[in-house]
Parts: sequence; structure tokens; C-alpha cells
Amino acid sequence: MVSARVATALLGILLSLAISAIVWYVFGNPFLFLAVPFVPFLFRRGTPDSAARPPLRVCEHCGFATRDPDYEYCPRDGHRLRES
Repeated sequence: MVSARVATALLGILLSLAISAIVWYVFGNPFLFLAVPFVPFLFRRGTPDSAARPPLRVCEHCGFATRDPDYEYCPRDGHRLRES
């Protein structure tokens, strides 16, 4: 199965090549640079969104929640934050 990012990149390349072919046919001038911006999407190794963000940490007493790693204790009541 193809990921959405790869499918978008492939669609972009195909569309830009089609536009390039039309421009070449109409004006007689190759216009292939439209495909270049989509190439990095095919080879980029991205991390999933959940791995890129720190885990959500919650205070069990008051419900304060944060992803900021600087907080170890709840700023409202001083209890230790737990990962949810």
C-alpha cells in the first residue's frame, strides 16, 4: 500500500510532466522543471507525527495536560505529571 505522501508526490510528478508535455507541444520548448519540487517527497524518510511530538503528560488531580518536557510537576497543584 502506498502512503498518502508518496501518492501525492507521484500525482504531482505526473501532473507536472503532463503540463510540461503540453507546454512543449504548444510552444516547442521543454519545460521540465515543474517535476523537480516533487522528487524529494519520494525519498524523504519522515517520522510519524506521534514520534515527532513528546508524549502528553497529565496531572491526575486537576487535569492539567501538556506536551512540554520542561514540566515535571503540575504548575497548578504541584503533583507529578504522568504520561497518558
